[in-house]
Amino acid sequence: MDLISQLKDITINGGVRIIIEIVLVLLVTIYIAKTSGRFIKKTFQKKSRRLNIDDTQFTILRRLLVFCIYTGGILFAASLIPGMSALGTSLLASAGILAVVFGFAAQHTFANIISGIFIALFEPFRVGDKVQIGEEYGTVEDITLRHTIIKTWQEKRIVIANSKISEESIINYSLYNPRMLGTLDIGISYDSDIDKARKIMIEEANKHPDLMKEVVGDDNAFLSKEELVLVRMTELTDFTQNMRLYFWAPDKTTSIKMKFDLTEAIKKRFDKEDIEIPFPYRTIVYKKDLEEGK
Repeated sequence: MDLISQLKDITINGGVRIIIEIVLVLLVTIYIAKTSGRFIKKTFQKKSRRLNIDDTQFTILRRLLVFCIYTGGILFAASLIPGMSALGTSLLASAGILAVVFGFAAQHTFANIISGIFIALFEPFRVGDKVQIGEEYGTVEDITLRHTIIKTWQEKRIVIANSKISEESIINYSLYNPRMLGTLDIGISYDSDIDKARKIMIEEANKHPDLMKEVVGDDNAFLSKEELVLVRMTELTDFTQNMRLYFWAPDKTTSIKMKFDLTEAIKKRFDKEDIEIPFPYRTIVYKKDLEEGK
């Protein structure tokens, strides 16, 4: 009985010791991960401000490092459990089946992580860039290993999986040059003077305080280097002459605001200058009138 009691005590004491070791390993892992994350974040922020370097890659790298620390700590804690070595050997024997099952279960997660790493490496957009993904336009607020957060102009936060972003066409309005060529379409009646309407549209555009006065154009720009504002006739419809105003704006958001302001300003000038913005005319003939005519 003494021997059995001693064996029980050893087993109990050994189990308690193993639990304590596992808890200590997990606590140390959490401490190291959080401390490393804070240290890397502060270091990268200082270097970004001093060297004017974008911190998108640093953010992804920091989160990847923290993820690796947690993964290593959990695996080391699991190795302290007796029998895990034998279990590991058994798992390796059936690795093919487990790989297929685990692959199907985690394929989306790994796809998001890989896409997040590729975003950090190739930088189709960075934190702070103004982008349009699908129908949504906003500012990139954060990029994680799993998803990207876009803050829209309505202050909504859109969380998009990185793998989905990799499949979308992205318009980056902050890449190289945020300057935007804005447009405004207005139709005038056939009785209105085209040259007079063009003159009014150009004058109102030049009055706007946000119009870019100094633009360094290039050969691929729709407007020449000397043109800041331009009006072209675009289409002749059944009842309108459609004209399009082109103007330079500092960025996408400003171009939208300018479009709203110029729509109102040009409409008021048209009213004063007798430039008609037409609407469809329809002549309705009643059947009884036709019968009376006969």
